[in-house]
Amino acid sequence: MASSLRVVVPPHPLVAHWLTLLRDRQTPSPLFATAMKELGRWLTYEAIRDWLPTQAIEVETPLQVTQGQVIDPTAPLLAVPLLRAGLGLWAGGQEVLPHARVAHMGLVRDEQSAEASNYLDRLPSRIGERVGVVVFDPMLATGGSLAVVLRRLQQLGVTGQRLRVITALAAAPGLKAIAEEFDDLSLYTACIDPELDDRAFIVPGLGDAGDRLYGTESEEFLT
Repeated sequence: MASSLRVVVPPHPLVAHWLTLLRDRQTPSPLFATAMKELGRWLTYEAIRDWLPTQAIEVETPLQVTQGQVIDPTAPLLAVPLLRAGLGLWAGGQEVLPHARVAHMGLVRDEQSAEASNYLDRLPSRIGERVGVVVFDPMLATGGSLAVVLRRLQQLGVTGQRLRVITALAAAPGLKAIAEEFDDLSLYTACIDPELDDRAFIVPGLGDAGDRLYGTESEEFLT
């Protein structure tokens, strides 16, 4: 795998806990949504640890004046959740980055070819040089959906250290494909699974994140 791809798997017991609930086939949709939200929160926290600019300020405590650090309020951020299931991760990320502007990207994967196509692109027509971008990709299997988004961001001049990717789960083949095409990328995930099955699903994985998040595993809705 190319050394330009930096993959971070936070060794935190809460990250492992929420991922395990996502994997469990018995987890109902409401709890699945909670687990996605919590993973989004914790992974976003890790992704911005050494990334967001800060500034020194002076504050007055009840006892005396002291120095402190706050997030630079002028630092612009853009969050890019991938529909559908990326909204589950962004629900947690939004609590960490409440002032970020949001640009939705809608992608669908052909079940026969596993190729991703874009049906919604709400990225701004221009992204300034100071803007940091965080992409919320629910799962990275083949890497096709993420690659579509990263190519669009490249067209808008967003690459390298201005960019962070957050995904609940990643497969080694997808990471290899992303590493071969994109330089200097930082990606945060709860786990790296070793392989894909013959349908390009992550193994052991967690199934279809969108269907499990929204309870749409079946096309029927019975009363």
